[in-house]
Amino acid sequence: MQHTNVDLDAKIPNNVDLKSDKRLQRALEHWLPQYLEWWKDMGPADKFNENDVYLRTAVGVGKGGWAHFDYVKMPDYRWGIFLAEPVDRTIHFGDNIGKPIWNEVPGEMRNRLRRLIVTQADTEPASVEQQRLLGRTAPSLADMRSLFQVNVEEGRHLWAMVYLLHTFFGSDGRDEAEELLQRRSGNADKPRILQAFNQPIETWVDFFCFTTFTDRDGKYQLASLAESGFDPLARSTQFMLTEEAYHMQTGENGIGRIAHRTAELLREGTDPRSVGAIPLELLQKYINFWFSASMDLFGGEDSTNAAESFASGLKGRYREGDGIYKDPKALGQDYTIDVVEGGRLVEKQVPLRRAMNALLLDAYIADCTRIVARWNRDLAKLDCNFEFVLPSKRFNRNQGVYAQFRFTPEGELIDEATWQRDSGAWLPTKEDRDYVASCMKPVYEPGKYANWIAPHTQGVNDTPLDFQYVKFH
Repeated sequence: MQHTNVDLDAKIPNNVDLKSDKRLQRALEHWLPQYLEWWKDMGPADKFNENDVYLRTAVGVGKGGWAHFDYVKMPDYRWGIFLAEPVDRTIHFGDNIGKPIWNEVPGEMRNRLRRLIVTQADTEPASVEQQRLLGRTAPSLADMRSLFQVNVEEGRHLWAMVYLLHTFFGSDGRDEAEELLQRRSGNADKPRILQAFNQPIETWVDFFCFTTFTDRDGKYQLASLAESGFDPLARSTQFMLTEEAYHMQTGENGIGRIAHRTAELLREGTDPRSVGAIPLELLQKYINFWFSASMDLFGGEDSTNAAESFASGLKGRYREGDGIYKDPKALGQDYTIDVVEGGRLVEKQVPLRRAMNALLLDAYIADCTRIVARWNRDLAKLDCNFEFVLPSKRFNRNQGVYAQFRFTPEGELIDEATWQRDSGAWLPTKEDRDYVASCMKPVYEPGKYANWIAPHTQGVNDTPLDFQYVKFH
């Protein structure tokens, strides 16, 4: 199968031979100034767009091709369209096993596939909008650089999805691409599609939780789409996953660094609040909030839509192609879900295909559990007897089978009155958020860090920690 060459000199860098399709090229070049206008309005606030930022830019899809570092002003970033290299494969799950993959959209799947792509695409600009004010309170230049790296890559992921909409969905796709620049995170009239992407990200504690938990949902959604029988979607999301890993690492390390700093203070006998640091109990509340909000992104545990997407070959299970599932058709098996009936939890059996969202959520929870264990190991090394705990998958849910009910973080069913009385002990209150906001004081001197977070252990791309990651003009 032919390899794809990267055209870095094009107005829109790409490895999809854009110049051979003049109509598509013109359409995307028409979309580009609208995108840049959106970035100017809703990307990083203030004058940060005028600064030279040490950023990673994709120059190819091979090993190391997406890890080219240099200074660039964010509006000049070379957003591009990159698909992973094609491989010889057939559809490997569902009812169409063994049939050729699709390079065009099957007519009967058009609406479902467009909705999958649009929903994924909508999350990318949403997170940039949510994070646009964070540069004002960056705890270090290295963290500011990480924020802007995440932002420009989310922008490139939007480009990946817009390419699919323009290429394969005609006028409907072009309309959807326009709408992606019209919706706004948290806007009462035109909000983003998924609720977690309308939540404000007001502090770096929110940002690190978001990149730990919400971007990790993105990993699992992208991974399931990377199994797709629609090859352009599979190859787009496979390449997006190489960039997404950094976003999750930013969050996981960020929360770990906050906890590390607080544990150091506790070991010294210092009250974290007395020096503007983040108490571990407060950090636990933020973890509870963002973990539960991110679980909602997986959708209903019992879903005919998920069953149909699997059956048709549009969306597989996590690592479907690795041969870890006994039956790639997922037939004749059930999945057990705890549901509320008559005021108590009872087990309900649903066909495995209808539980595809629940299976993906299980893989996500296992991944998050591993991360929390890592944080706790570091706390133990600092002689701190506090342990972070992930709340139950029933806690604080607004989607799925638990949405109409109230549960404790341990998963115990409670009434509304108990929730109203106790939820302030489990989720950030206004006072909590005000305190965290008061800690967010910017530190822009190279190599220096805010008092509430531990320094990085190493610089990006082997640079020293006092490297000038952002040059102010």
